[in-house]
Amino acid sequence: MPLNIPGILVPFHLLRNPRLVIPHLIVKDIRQIDFLALRNAGYRGAVFDKDNCLTIPYKDTLVPELEDAWRECREAFGEGNVIIVSNSAGTKFDAGGIQAESVSHHISVPVLRHDTLKPGYSCIASTRAYFSSLRVPILDDELIVVGDRIFTDVVMANRMRSGFTSSLSCAPGQARIGGPLAIWTDGVWQKESTMMRWTERRLLDMVRKWTRHGETSSVGTDTFVREPPFTHPRKTGSALTKLLDMMR
Repeated sequence: MPLNIPGILVPFHLLRNPRLVIPHLIVKDIRQIDFLALRNAGYRGAVFDKDNCLTIPYKDTLVPELEDAWRECREAFGEGNVIIVSNSAGTKFDAGGIQAESVSHHISVPVLRHDTLKPGYSCIASTRAYFSSLRVPILDDELIVVGDRIFTDVVMANRMRSGFTSSLSCAPGQARIGGPLAIWTDGVWQKESTMMRWTERRLLDMVRKWTRHGETSSVGTDTFVREPPFTHPRKTGSALTKLLDMMR
């Protein structure tokens, strides 16, 4: 993984605006996200990270357990309205865009080509340019940004926030948060960057305590989250399992 200068500089930006690291939603993985509810609330486009969000790190294929949720996402938002913004595939370090082409083929959505790594402002500009170029342009506050890293994905979403709710009309009880909805997937499919993840989580805990609120908006987001999936069937019959059951 190349040195991510924009990510390294994030802690200095936090001195001025610590709320940049606070996500609007925290889920284990994308199976907890109700994409249809998001679409009904007025969100029309989605930006996803790749590694440890949709794929195993350095792999180009979707994690098999996510196939149903990923299909639901693409059907909810529509063709072309879901993209991958990765700090590996599609960057200037992706020679000839070979990995971007492979990821796009396997995951069935476009991979954004960009020169600056997330959460750099040039990457944000490239993301905005993509959604502005669509036949029906998508505004910042109609986007969700989903990823497993706070210093890149969550900060990118919060930097894009316009600070006000769109003037587009929404049904009662379906008001949107101004700017992209930042969704943090805190589960990982394969351990990597363990120390940095620990640092991000500790910093998030500190900022949430300091601000006294876990959310930066008064708009309710619970309706967008499902119960966490039960992914690992519990083994039965062992002495350890029986002991744990007795202690519940």
